Amino acid sequence: MQANKRKGIYLLPNLLTTAGLFSGFYAVVMSMNNHFESAAIAIFVAMIFDGLDGRVARMTNTQSDFGAEYDSMADMVSFGMAPALVAYNFGLSELGKIGWLAAFVYVACAALRLARFNTQVGIADNRFFQGLASPAAAALVAGLVWVGVDYDIDGNEYGIVVALVTGISGLLMVSNFKYNSFKTIDLHGKVPFVAILVIMLVFIVVATAPSLVLFIVFSLYAFAGPVNTFRTVEKVTLEDVIGETEEDADFTEMPEDNTDATTNDASLDTNTVNKKDRDQETVK
Repeated sequence: MQANKRKGIYLLPNLLTTAGLFSGFYAVVMSMNNHFESAAIAIFVAMIFDGLDGRVARMTNTQSDFGAEYDSMADMVSFGMAPALVAYNFGLSELGKIGWLAAFVYVACAALRLARFNTQVGIADNRFFQGLASPAAAALVAGLVWVGVDYDIDGNEYGIVVALVTGISGLLMVSNFKYNSFKTIDLHGKVPFVAILVIMLVFIVVATAPSLVLFIVFSLYAFAGPVNTFRTVEKVTLEDVIGETEEDADFTEMPEDNTDATTNDASLDTNTVNKKDRDQETVK
């Protein structure tokens, strides 16, 4: 008899996922108490944990279906609900219906983005993301809030700007624009010595004005998707921007069932062979 496998979940990757989930929840609580800087930073911390849990699971060979589903649920909180609520409390609450509708558009698009990503695992080209990734969209919204706090900008005075950034970030998530996933970078290979100096310089630049630098970086990344799409496609169609694509699992047509037709053809062939055999016996 085969030994029964021990039931349970892997601790390390799911612990990192829980830390990311906690960071997203913490961001919501801080925004409710008007601590918007802490809320924005918490979303960026959630991004770090989200990037670590999958890599740690692959490095330690502890991938599991439970971990994948748990990570998706945590992403919905950290990069779906948290950025929308932080943005709403920061500069959308005084816009009335426009404010909460912009926040809802972001949440709905984040849910659709994650659902579409889950259906394309193992199918889509891993070099690119179809639509803006939810962590990048969350970083764009959180970066805007962080910049506002650092430069003493009242979010309610620029509520329209906050609504536009929040809504556009959400729509970019469900678009068909191609974004580089950076998954093909070889982290195990050797690099020139100057690469270490460049990385160190990047840390220095980010440290000088983290909120502004991060907001600019993720704004450029969000803008790069449409630019790459329009640059690589000769004739841009609606499907290149939004809508059904060949990779959409739910819209893939199932092949027609030709079992009955094949069976009938096989029966006809058998009858023909039997008839020929009888004719030959008659001739003999």
